[in-house]
Amino acid sequence: MTPDNVMQTPAPSPDELVQLSCPDLIERFGIGVERFDSRAFELDDDLLNTAFLQSAGVGKWPVRVLLGHLADGELFNSLRLRRTAAEECPMLEGFEPDSYIDNGLYNVKGKDSAGDSARAACGAFVATIHTIRSWTRDWLLTLDDSVWDRRAMHVQRGEMSFARLVAFSTWHLEHHASFLPRKIDLLLGKTGPGSV
Repeated sequence: MTPDNVMQTPAPSPDELVQLSCPDLIERFGIGVERFDSRAFELDDDLLNTAFLQSAGVGKWPVRVLLGHLADGELFNSLRLRRTAAEECPMLEGFEPDSYIDNGLYNVKGKDSAGDSARAACGAFVATIHTIRSWTRDWLLTLDDSVWDRRAMHVQRGEMSFARLVAFSTWHLEHHASFLPRKIDLLLGKTGPGSV
């Protein structure tokens, strides 16, 4: 699992990631937005808002929605980790990503057409991911070894150790971010050598 390919190729599974030592898992977790495909920051609003057909094989969400989902994922995953470290076997809720999309949580224009551009929204999403991931990584470095064995009950995934929650959070960001290069290649019409 070389860091050079992180977020450029499909992510290792949480089962693979949880096998890493705690220091190696924290290092892997700490790989964040700096590995996102930088072309995402050059797309105009129309391209950021372009959805994909399922048949394209890159996921259906527009880049804007993907980045918003990742920001929400960081919020949820950081809270899950903190609750597991602090509480005795907390019950952790999941969330339904499509409900967030269907109810307009990633919209950038209000009902009166006021609001930021998709580019500004994406910048805010990425800043959120960076800030929460950096804060969480630094906190993980302070934990006693005993915390890594603590347990939580996830309503969809069942019992999970703290280490597995870190592995899942690592996988979640890498998995979704690995779609960015392929989405952007389609948006920019790149299909030859050098495209992902």
